[in-house]
Amino acid sequence: MTSFALRVQCDSRRGIVSAISTFLADQGCNITDSAQFDDAETGNFFMRTSFRSERGLGLDELRNAFAPIAKELDMDAEFFDEAVKRKVVIMVSRFGHCLNDILYRWRIGALPVEIVAVISNHMDYQKVVVNEDIPFHCIKVTKENKPEAEARIMAIVEKTDAELIVLARYMQILSDEMCRKMSGRIINIHHSFLPSFKGANPYKQAFERGVKLIGATSHYVTADLDEGPIIEQDTIRVTHAQSPKDYVSLGRDVEAQVFARAIHAHVRGRVFLNGNKTVVFPPSPGSYASERMG
Repeated sequence: MTSFALRVQCDSRRGIVSAISTFLADQGCNITDSAQFDDAETGNFFMRTSFRSERGLGLDELRNAFAPIAKELDMDAEFFDEAVKRKVVIMVSRFGHCLNDILYRWRIGALPVEIVAVISNHMDYQKVVVNEDIPFHCIKVTKENKPEAEARIMAIVEKTDAELIVLARYMQILSDEMCRKMSGRIINIHHSFLPSFKGANPYKQAFERGVKLIGATSHYVTADLDEGPIIEQDTIRVTHAQSPKDYVSLGRDVEAQVFARAIHAHVRGRVFLNGNKTVVFPPSPGSYASERMG
């Protein structure tokens, strides 16, 4: 039996949950998991519902049948098959811990994505990527060739039909144009607990401030550096006796875990943009299960 999901976003009003649940029941669908949030400050309503189509109705039939309700309630609605893996392009520079973690999770089926390409401005991880039978593209970036380099990157994204770009410690600032073009479709990992210590060398900044916690933040990329809507964060404790190099080593695991959780939330349709913030619903039961043992 096929498992589908419905994402809904609209202005808050009475009767939305009733309309959706009644519609699904009338179409012979059984709800298996559901979450909703009514933002009292903005007046926005968000809902994600997993369900099984017990009559065998397909996505197109459900979309067409739901269209009048979506129009009446003026909502953005998206039906999708939870079994279909989203196409992802990974971009990386010289720090490979997030890349390696994603590849491992992808290999065992713990991260439900299809990696269609890895792009880097260095050759360091070519063998690692090619050994996984994933296309590797080295695109050098300089001040002089940045527009041309980004055009090549976007050509790969469009050719592969990638829905998402993930910046696995890709140490280049993307242009405003690329950020706008891929709005809501680029996820970055930043090695600090934003909004603290933006920009370069956040571990050094943290050390100089004598912090007792360091962290990592995964967020959507916008034209404003390290200012995009936050998806996931975590921290780890440090002491006065540790050095900036200790911070880097301790931070690797936190970065990898935070990044993986953010990607998982996005590709499972659990993240909604809400102005400069996000609504992130909890994972559905069983959604973190691996396809095979590691």
